[in-house]
Amino acid sequence: MKSQDDRTYEMGLHTEQLAGRTQQVFFRPEEEERFVYPWAPDVDYNRRAEVDADSLTSTEVNTKLRELMNEGYGSIVVRNPRGKHSLGVGILNRLNLIFEGSLGYFAVGLIDGPNVRIRGRVGWSCGENMMAGTILIEKNAGSTFGAAMRGGDLVCRGSVGSRTGIDMKGGTIVVGGDTGAFSGFMMQRGRMVVCGNAGKNLGDSMYDGTIYVGGEIRDLGVDAVPAELTDLDRAWLTRKLGQYELLPAHGVDHFTKIVAGKQLWNYDNLEPAEKKLIL
Repeated sequence: MKSQDDRTYEMGLHTEQLAGRTQQVFFRPEEEERFVYPWAPDVDYNRRAEVDADSLTSTEVNTKLRELMNEGYGSIVVRNPRGKHSLGVGILNRLNLIFEGSLGYFAVGLIDGPNVRIRGRVGWSCGENMMAGTILIEKNAGSTFGAAMRGGDLVCRGSVGSRTGIDMKGGTIVVGGDTGAFSGFMMQRGRMVVCGNAGKNLGDSMYDGTIYVGGEIRDLGVDAVPAELTDLDRAWLTRKLGQYELLPAHGVDHFTKIVAGKQLWNYDNLEPAEKKLIL
């Protein structure tokens, strides 16, 4: 029987001790409060402000958000975003941020801490390089959803495009509908949940991590293989999908679990015939 640590590892909950002379220490382990950056302004969630983005450029909207955070506002509503690109990017602070409308490309990327709700659609690369926090999209999202994300929860209630979670390094992606081709491509860590169907080449060249699919899978990519859905998986899926009101009425037993076959881990050491067999 596998131990709890073994089962947790198989679900993608890995730890990694990083080393290097160029690392910079931002947080102290003995801190009792939630970790924040030293330069992050102290905001009050009960202080609420609104921004009308109708006549503003993307740069002006982002500048206004930073000004309001520096003034202590912890809840900000952006109205009339009109599909502008790169809104809400680079926020390294606690914040409740609501967009009343749809956003364009590269929405709320490079964030570390805010809780974001988008009451519309988003274009390509939403949540790219996300570090921590939550992003919830009420409608659909474009391709490369959550590209290279490292932490937090990125959730789309609708369907998303191709290459969801490409180069994903951590965190959780949840899709209420379908996902396109090459989702999970070169995935390294983290977990992805697709309640609907998945396009072709799911998990292609994935190095590690876990993908759960509730519907049909067009086909699997290189080195992506099915795995047993354990009780630990079921418990986590039930809790996570319930958190975002995406839990199917009939439960999660129908989900398929996909992991890395790990045949590519030592690809350079394989003989030519073995490489051809894997690919």
